[in-house]
Amino acid sequence: MKVKLALAAALLSATFFASAASAKTFVYCSEGSPEGFDPGLYTAGTTFDASGHPIYSRLLEFEPGTTKPVAGLAESWEISEDGTVYTFKLRSGVKFQTTDFFTPTRELNADDIVFSIGRQIKTDDPWHQYVPGTSWEYAAGMGFPDLIKSIEKVDDLTVKFTLNRPEAPFLANLAMPFASIMSKEYADSLDAAGKKEQLNQMPVGTGPFTFVGYQQDAVIRYKKNADYWGPAPKIDDLVFAITTDASVRYQKLKAGECHLMPYPNAADVKSMKDDPNLTVLEQEGLNVAYMAYNTTQAPFDKVEVRKALNKAINKQAIVDAVFQGMATPAKNPIPPTMWSYNNAIEDDAYDLDAAKKMLEEAGVKDLSMKVWAMPVSRPYMLNARRAAEIIQDDFAKIGVKVEIVSYEWAEYLERSKDKNRDGAAILGWTGDNGDPDNFLDTLLGCDAVGGNNRAQWCNEEFNSLVKKAKTTADQEERTQLYEEAQVVFKREAPWATLDHSLSIVPMRKGVTGFTQSPLGDFTFEAVDISE
Repeated sequence: MKVKLALAAALLSATFFASAASAKTFVYCSEGSPEGFDPGLYTAGTTFDASGHPIYSRLLEFEPGTTKPVAGLAESWEISEDGTVYTFKLRSGVKFQTTDFFTPTRELNADDIVFSIGRQIKTDDPWHQYVPGTSWEYAAGMGFPDLIKSIEKVDDLTVKFTLNRPEAPFLANLAMPFASIMSKEYADSLDAAGKKEQLNQMPVGTGPFTFVGYQQDAVIRYKKNADYWGPAPKIDDLVFAITTDASVRYQKLKAGECHLMPYPNAADVKSMKDDPNLTVLEQEGLNVAYMAYNTTQAPFDKVEVRKALNKAINKQAIVDAVFQGMATPAKNPIPPTMWSYNNAIEDDAYDLDAAKKMLEEAGVKDLSMKVWAMPVSRPYMLNARRAAEIIQDDFAKIGVKVEIVSYEWAEYLERSKDKNRDGAAILGWTGDNGDPDNFLDTLLGCDAVGGNNRAQWCNEEFNSLVKKAKTTADQEERTQLYEEAQVVFKREAPWATLDHSLSIVPMRKGVTGFTQSPLGDFTFEAVDISE
């Protein structure tokens, strides 16, 4: 069942704002539709922006504008000397949201933490497969089922995590949207009513905004959570106006039909900066775009073939055409702004003659393949189809025929995980916690095969390096291990690394309080408007 909300066309018009004189309504022209409203099930930033950030809270939160985890629903915590036991003290008096479809009878307690994380890692949990085909992609990709030995309720306001090994980024991981805390009471009521699937459609959390309704592929509405445990939001109503075309988002922004938009076309940025009615924020993105070969399928199971194709890609042409210089070609799977980036690695030079020769030596002739192009703009790839067309032209020069394919965003994400997927898929990543592990293990570790690891690449040498790096808190030792892992990655070439981009956020002049996140999140609990 989808929650439907009838909305007049005036919702997104300039007159809408004038009619809201007694209440502040903030409209965000989002770039796509959420896959659902249970953030534990997904990994896409579009979904996290629509679910994890407005509706839910976590044990820890990232300090605005940083990658530093700070107190959230947990007001304090202790870590055992061996780094395997984490004991969290919860805030008292935290209330779950009251909605048209649920009225809570109790406040947040340890049962909610045990439920929210436990269902993602325990295969015998009755909520583990409440959505058919559920993979709990983030928890699985980060190795949580093997990492977490137990989650125990000590008392109503104390919860204890016992790990099977030390895990350096564990606190930062718990601040990520997939670790959002749900209401066990609400889940139990849905179970009793035989409506478990509504947990992913009609959400209830402890975040700054309460869910009102969703008209699929059109609009999501929220209202201020009057019982929010943190500083009260300054706006009364929040609207996500789903607008997939960047040019249309820009037109709406100029017309005053929305207050802020993500992922502008590179060609529009100069005019945005020249517009006296707009403010444009800009910072280095903690991101990477890549094209993942399916390394289990011939001929992409041969490293020589992958390296040859990489040599045929003119990455500078992609940066120039798609970003108009607001990006740099990528050589590593982590961005250069991240600690442990191995700058000593040399990229595969763009060399069509060498690429053609390598394919011949690998015995590959008349290769036809698919290149998958994302249907949405993301910070790391503003126009995947244009990038795919450049790759298509480059590959044609070495005798490789390319068919470009795409799907609706949620379907694209699901299909691209398939271990039998053909060809190579363009995707990317914006770091979710500021730790190299969030790229190297989450996207390329063996645990992530069939999920975030779209290359289906399980290399034991690489995997042992990144797993070892997680078990020590010594950043110097971790850096050395991650640098070695990047050498293995470059040698084996499961991806064609494409670019690292700037993050550009245009908004109306009257918007205050928005903080650009290095993690690429769009959150609105602190925003205000004065138009």
